[in-house]
Amino acid sequence: MLGTAGTIAAEIFVLTGHTARMVGPAAVLAVLLAGLLSYSVALNYCELGTAFPVTGGALTYVREAFGTNLLSFLVGSLDCLSSTFYSALSAVGFAYSLQVFVPALPIVPTALIVVAVFMLLNVMGVSNVGNVQIVLGGVLLLLMASYVVSGLLLREGFRWEIFAAGGSIFIHHGLWSNLSRILATTALIYNAYVGFEVIADDAEEVENPDRNIPRGILTSLTLSMLIYTSVTLVTLGTVPWTTLAGSHTALTDAVRRFLPTLGVPLMAMAGMIATLTSVNTAMLSATREALTLSRDGLWPRFMSRLSRFRTPHLAILVIGLIVAVVAAVGMVDFLSYISSSGYLFVLFWASLAMVRLRKRYPDLKRPFKAPLFPLTAYLAAASCLVIIVFTDWRALLFGAGVIAAASVFYCLYRPVTRMLASRARSLELAKDRILIPVANPRTAESLVHLASIVAQASEDTSICVLTVVRVSSRFSSDAANRVVARLRPRQRSSLRSIAVQAEARNVPLYTKLRAAPTVPEAILGELDDHVKLVLMGWPGPIAADKLPENPVKLVLQKAHAHVGVLLDRGLRSVRRVLIPIGGGPHSRLAIRLAYEIAVAEDAELTALHCYCEACVPEELQDKMLLLREIVEDELGSVPGRINTRLAYADCVSSGVLQEIGRQSYDLLVVGASDEWISRTRLFGSIDDQLASQVPCSVLLVRRHEPTAISWIRRRVKAR
Repeated sequence: MLGTAGTIAAEIFVLTGHTARMVGPAAVLAVLLAGLLSYSVALNYCELGTAFPVTGGALTYVREAFGTNLLSFLVGSLDCLSSTFYSALSAVGFAYSLQVFVPALPIVPTALIVVAVFMLLNVMGVSNVGNVQIVLGGVLLLLMASYVVSGLLLREGFRWEIFAAGGSIFIHHGLWSNLSRILATTALIYNAYVGFEVIADDAEEVENPDRNIPRGILTSLTLSMLIYTSVTLVTLGTVPWTTLAGSHTALTDAVRRFLPTLGVPLMAMAGMIATLTSVNTAMLSATREALTLSRDGLWPRFMSRLSRFRTPHLAILVIGLIVAVVAAVGMVDFLSYISSSGYLFVLFWASLAMVRLRKRYPDLKRPFKAPLFPLTAYLAAASCLVIIVFTDWRALLFGAGVIAAASVFYCLYRPVTRMLASRARSLELAKDRILIPVANPRTAESLVHLASIVAQASEDTSICVLTVVRVSSRFSSDAANRVVARLRPRQRSSLRSIAVQAEARNVPLYTKLRAAPTVPEAILGELDDHVKLVLMGWPGPIAADKLPENPVKLVLQKAHAHVGVLLDRGLRSVRRVLIPIGGGPHSRLAIRLAYEIAVAEDAELTALHCYCEACVPEELQDKMLLLREIVEDELGSVPGRINTRLAYADCVSSGVLQEIGRQSYDLLVVGASDEWISRTRLFGSIDDQLASQVPCSVLLVRRHEPTAISWIRRRVKAR
């Protein structure tokens, strides 16, 4: 029903009169020829859809054949945009059809309501889309069958003398004149057959794809061709083609002859249902194309996220909004040109992709093999070229413009995204100073060692070792400076040894003494916009009543900078780093720091996501995709040195301990939970528990967020 009812759309109601004007009764041959040519494409899609039963359709086939590049981006984008604008066209078409029954009905609000309803159905799952399609498609097929049967059997219906008035179905003089007009008519209606493509676009959500995809594609195309051909035959055999030529209501004009009472409302209802099924299938196809483009990194990553219904809800929202805007601003007629030019571009490259895939993956399992290969592939590509030759120049011109604009977007999207990401990181992370407050030389050695590793991975980053001299608030600034001056010689000897570590890595290091009534005041007074990270030592076990006054806790709560706290358990060299990832802002900072450490030390980095509920394989795949997406959002890609793992455990701490028991690690990097803001935990219950139980060194990090954003995020998460 997705393929059949999605194919039988408004074209059959609108284009019949246009085809009659172009070739008269020979329009039946043009409709039949378009259907027969579509079989070559359908057979290709049967093979490709069963060999690659995943979401994406033509984009997937072209990507597998030619790689993730400009061509696959253009194929996927044009396929998605074609379906998007066709959905808008169909929504507006429904509103106009409904005006037959409610003349005062407003067009735009009605179209927007239709779009909203089908957005909701798509979010709730493909089974809901399919159920609606079965009901609407069944009614539509019943109405079209009633039209054909009544037209053939009733006395005022089809008559051969009307169909072939003058003894011939050809109205032009000469073989080439008739043939060229038939081919031009075929080009006009060819895209009316591509509804079966939605089955391949959504192959990932089809049960038993090896059997159901070929059956669905071939059955829907056969039914569509039979209905198109028989409806055209009945219409042109009921009303003379000279009367119907150019009519936008050819089917209604014909049904008035043999069903004068019920015919018009039945055809109006059929027209409404046809537009609804087109909205349904076109939106389904567009959102799944957007999902695949997002998964490949060709479109924004957020569009690949799945809802609890396992549907790409954000992609559906974006596509639905575009459909609504197009329908509301009245650009539907103009943008509908992309439906013809875009689909031809997509079908052409999808057909050639099959030839490439046969050569590239000769041993790939192909449950369905297209017969007469490679004839079917080349015939499909040649059909597209023939259709292009006879396609309206406005459609081709618009398609060329869209391809040019999409190419420019492709060339600029990644460089601009990388530039903006680099700029954001330079503003948020890659400041030019790591501040290390120290209380004793032993702590300072491990902190400087780690800070040197982090600084080495960033350009123009220096280390500031800050020693705090506590003085009374009654001291004048001059008196405080004199105390600092007297202590400076004593501090030099203790800090000289730790400076050697930074010099060995060619990292600038300088020391600084600061007088203040309290350690937190000194640290907070030293912060400015050039501090990348405040790195402190683990304070050890702290009683709950003493925690609010602890310097580390006060800095965590008040510092307008990123903060890291190191629990050193003999961190000398780093070969393996483990980072648990939950997706919050603090774990994203942990990803960045852990990766910088891994790069500087040539270490292996494992990104771990723990889950506590049993999952089916599809849900595990979603979790792995989300994990890799989080890493890619922060780093721009998933580097080869990063291993991504999933762990099933009762809680996060258990999963991390299991992983450390499975393989030894030198450093655990953990992002703070939202409990860090409380007065009873240093970082959070899980973080503090891990710090006390794991055998390796631990770096706990807290990312700086503006207070308002942090509050809003916690409220949203709580809800």
